[in-house]
Amino acid sequence: MFALTIDQRSSRRTADAVPELVAALNEHPLVRSFERTAGDEVQGLTDRPDVVVDILVELARRQTWWAGVGVGAVEDDLPDSVRASRGPALVAARDAVERAKHATAGVAVSGAEGLDASAVEDVETAAQALGLLVGARSLEGHQAVAAVAEGVTQSEAARRLGISPQAMSRRLQVARWDDEARLRRLVQRLLERVS
Repeated sequence: MFALTIDQRSSRRTADAVPELVAALNEHPLVRSFERTAGDEVQGLTDRPDVVVDILVELARRQTWWAGVGVGAVEDDLPDSVRASRGPALVAARDAVERAKHATAGVAVSGAEGLDASAVEDVETAAQALGLLVGARSLEGHQAVAAVAEGVTQSEAARRLGISPQAMSRRLQVARWDDEARLRRLVQRLLERVS
Protein backbone atom coordinates (compact mmCIF):
# COMPACT_ATOMS: atom_id res chain seq x y z
CA MET A 1 0.00 0.00 0.00
CA PHE A 2 1.11 3.57 -0.61
CA ALA A 3 0.21 6.33 1.83
CA LEU A 4 0.70 9.90 0.70
CA THR A 5 1.01 12.75 3.16
CA ILE A 6 1.11 16.15 1.49
CA ASP A 7 1.73 19.48 3.22
CA GLN A 8 1.28 22.97 1.78
CA ARG A 9 4.44 25.06 1.54
CA SER A 10 4.45 28.53 3.09
CA SER A 11 0.90 27.97 4.32
CA ARG A 12 1.06 30.87 6.79
CA ARG A 13 1.74 33.32 3.96
CA THR A 14 -0.59 31.90 1.31
CA ALA A 15 -4.28 31.11 0.95
CA ASP A 16 -5.61 27.72 1.98
CA ALA A 17 -5.20 25.53 -1.13
CA VAL A 18 -6.31 22.28 0.52
CA PRO A 19 -9.92 22.15 -0.81
CA GLU A 20 -8.82 22.58 -4.44
CA LEU A 21 -6.00 20.04 -4.06
CA VAL A 22 -8.25 17.45 -2.39
CA ALA A 23 -10.81 17.80 -5.18
CA ALA A 24 -8.11 17.32 -7.84
CA LEU A 25 -6.39 14.37 -6.14
CA ASN A 26 -9.66 12.57 -5.45
CA GLU A 27 -10.17 12.24 -9.20
CA HIS A 28 -7.58 9.43 -9.04
CA PRO A 29 -8.46 5.82 -8.15
CA LEU A 30 -7.75 5.59 -4.43
CA VAL A 31 -8.21 3.07 -1.63
CA ARG A 32 -9.10 5.94 0.71
CA SER A 33 -9.80 9.46 -0.52
CA PHE A 34 -7.59 12.38 0.35
CA GLU A 35 -8.73 14.34 3.38
CA ARG A 36 -7.40 17.22 5.39
CA THR A 37 -5.67 15.65 8.38
CA ALA A 38 -4.27 18.70 10.16
CA GLY A 39 -3.80 22.34 9.21
CA ASP A 40 -2.74 22.47 5.56
CA GLU A 41 -1.93 18.78 5.32
CA VAL A 42 -3.79 16.06 3.43
CA GLN A 43 -3.46 12.31 3.34
CA GLY A 44 -4.73 9.52 1.09
CA LEU A 45 -4.13 5.84 0.29
CA THR A 46 -3.68 4.02 -2.99
CA ASP A 47 -2.49 0.58 -3.98
CA ARG A 48 -1.49 1.65 -7.49
CA PRO A 49 2.06 2.77 -8.31
CA ASP A 50 0.86 4.60 -11.44
CA VAL A 51 -1.44 6.74 -9.29
CA VAL A 52 1.46 7.63 -6.99
CA VAL A 53 3.46 8.75 -10.04
CA ASP A 54 0.58 10.83 -11.43
CA ILE A 55 0.10 12.55 -8.08
CA LEU A 56 3.81 13.29 -7.66
CA VAL A 57 3.93 14.84 -11.14
CA GLU A 58 0.89 16.99 -10.37
CA LEU A 59 2.46 18.18 -7.13
CA ALA A 60 5.78 18.93 -8.85
CA ARG A 61 3.93 20.96 -11.47
CA ARG A 62 2.24 23.03 -8.77
CA GLN A 63 5.48 23.64 -6.78
CA THR A 64 3.47 24.50 -3.64
CA TRP A 65 3.44 21.18 -1.79
CA TRP A 66 5.78 18.82 0.04
CA ALA A 67 5.00 15.17 -0.67
CA GLY A 68 5.80 12.16 1.47
CA VAL A 69 5.18 8.65 0.17
CA GLY A 70 5.05 5.81 2.66
CA VAL A 71 5.35 2.23 1.45
CA GLY A 72 4.11 -0.62 3.61
CA ALA A 73 1.08 -2.29 5.11
CA VAL A 74 -2.02 -0.74 6.63
CA GLU A 75 -4.19 -2.39 9.23
CA ASP A 76 -6.87 -4.73 7.93
CA ASP A 77 -10.49 -3.56 8.06
CA LEU A 78 -9.65 -0.06 6.92
CA PRO A 79 -12.04 2.53 8.30
CA ASP A 80 -13.92 4.75 5.85
CA SER A 81 -11.74 7.75 6.65
CA VAL A 82 -8.00 7.88 6.01
CA ARG A 83 -7.69 9.91 9.22
CA ALA A 84 -8.75 6.86 11.22
CA SER A 85 -6.45 4.49 9.30
CA ARG A 86 -3.36 3.02 10.90
CA GLY A 87 -0.34 1.03 9.87
CA PRO A 88 3.34 1.16 8.90
CA ALA A 89 2.65 2.84 5.52
CA LEU A 90 1.08 5.82 7.27
CA VAL A 91 3.94 6.08 9.76
CA ALA A 92 6.41 5.95 6.86
CA ALA A 93 4.48 8.69 5.01
CA ARG A 94 4.74 10.94 8.07
CA ASP A 95 8.51 10.42 8.14
CA ALA A 96 8.72 11.04 4.40
CA VAL A 97 6.81 14.33 4.38
CA GLU A 98 9.04 15.69 7.15
CA ARG A 99 12.13 14.73 5.13
CA ALA A 100 10.57 16.19 1.96
CA LYS A 101 10.67 19.62 3.59
CA HIS A 102 14.47 19.48 3.32
CA ALA A 103 14.67 17.84 -0.12
CA THR A 104 15.38 19.91 -3.21
CA ALA A 105 12.50 18.35 -5.14
CA GLY A 106 10.07 18.53 -2.20
CA VAL A 107 9.42 14.78 -2.26
CA ALA A 108 10.64 11.89 -0.13
CA VAL A 109 9.83 8.18 0.06
CA SER A 110 10.05 6.07 3.21
CA GLY A 111 9.50 2.36 3.63
CA ALA A 112 8.05 0.45 6.54
CA GLU A 113 10.39 -1.64 8.64
CA GLY A 114 11.41 -4.79 6.85
CA LEU A 115 11.43 -3.32 3.34
CA ASP A 116 14.68 -3.20 1.39
CA ALA A 117 16.10 0.21 2.36
CA SER A 118 18.23 0.49 -0.78
CA ALA A 119 15.20 -0.25 -2.98
CA VAL A 120 13.23 2.48 -1.17
CA GLU A 121 16.16 4.88 -1.64
CA ASP A 122 16.14 4.07 -5.38
CA VAL A 123 12.45 5.00 -5.56
CA GLU A 124 13.10 8.25 -3.74
CA THR A 125 16.03 9.15 -6.00
CA ALA A 126 14.01 8.54 -9.16
CA ALA A 127 10.98 10.40 -7.75
CA GLN A 128 13.16 13.39 -6.88
CA ALA A 129 14.66 13.43 -10.38
CA LEU A 130 11.15 13.37 -11.84
CA GLY A 131 10.06 16.17 -9.51
CA LEU A 132 13.05 18.34 -10.40
CA LEU A 133 12.47 17.86 -14.12
CA VAL A 134 8.76 18.74 -13.95
CA GLY A 135 9.27 21.55 -11.47
CA ALA A 136 11.84 23.28 -13.67
CA ARG A 137 9.46 23.59 -16.62
CA SER A 138 8.24 26.92 -17.92
CA LEU A 139 4.55 27.76 -18.18
CA GLU A 140 4.77 27.21 -21.95
CA GLY A 141 6.37 23.82 -21.35
CA HIS A 142 3.60 22.81 -18.95
CA GLN A 143 1.00 23.89 -21.50
CA ALA A 144 2.64 21.90 -24.30
CA VAL A 145 2.94 18.77 -22.15
CA ALA A 146 -0.66 19.09 -20.95
CA ALA A 147 -1.85 19.43 -24.54
CA VAL A 148 -0.15 16.26 -25.81
CA ALA A 149 -1.02 14.37 -22.60
CA GLU A 150 -4.65 14.56 -23.72
CA GLY A 151 -3.77 12.00 -26.39
CA VAL A 152 -3.85 14.26 -29.43
CA THR A 153 -1.13 14.53 -32.06
CA GLN A 154 1.54 17.19 -31.73
CA SER A 155 0.03 18.97 -34.74
CA GLU A 156 -3.40 19.07 -33.11
CA ALA A 157 -1.90 20.19 -29.79
CA ALA A 158 -0.02 22.96 -31.62
CA ARG A 159 -3.24 24.09 -33.32
CA ARG A 160 -5.01 24.22 -29.95
CA LEU A 161 -2.23 26.35 -28.49
CA GLY A 162 -2.09 28.59 -31.57
CA ILE A 163 1.53 27.79 -32.41
CA SER A 164 3.28 26.06 -35.30
CA PRO A 165 4.04 22.32 -35.18
CA GLN A 166 7.73 23.22 -35.16
CA ALA A 167 7.24 25.47 -32.12
CA MET A 168 5.32 22.66 -30.39
CA SER A 169 8.10 20.20 -31.09
CA ARG A 170 10.64 22.65 -29.67
CA ARG A 171 8.56 23.31 -26.55
CA LEU A 172 8.24 19.59 -25.86
CA GLN A 173 11.98 19.14 -26.37
CA VAL A 174 12.83 21.97 -23.98
CA ALA A 175 10.23 20.66 -21.48
CA ARG A 176 11.94 17.24 -21.70
CA TRP A 177 8.65 15.45 -22.33
CA ASP A 178 10.43 12.25 -23.42
CA ASP A 179 12.59 12.26 -20.28
CA GLU A 180 9.49 12.69 -18.13
CA ALA A 181 7.85 9.68 -19.77
CA ARG A 182 10.91 7.52 -19.07
CA LEU A 183 11.21 8.73 -15.48
CA ARG A 184 7.50 8.07 -14.89
CA ARG A 185 7.96 4.47 -16.04
CA LEU A 186 11.07 4.09 -13.89
CA VAL A 187 9.41 5.37 -10.72
CA GLN A 188 6.41 3.14 -11.35
CA ARG A 189 8.57 0.04 -11.85
CA LEU A 190 10.58 0.80 -8.72
CA LEU A 191 7.41 1.28 -6.68
CA GLU A 192 6.08 -2.04 -7.96
CA ARG A 193 9.28 -3.80 -6.89
CA VAL A 194 9.42 -2.30 -3.41
CA SER A 195 5.76 -2.80 -2.47
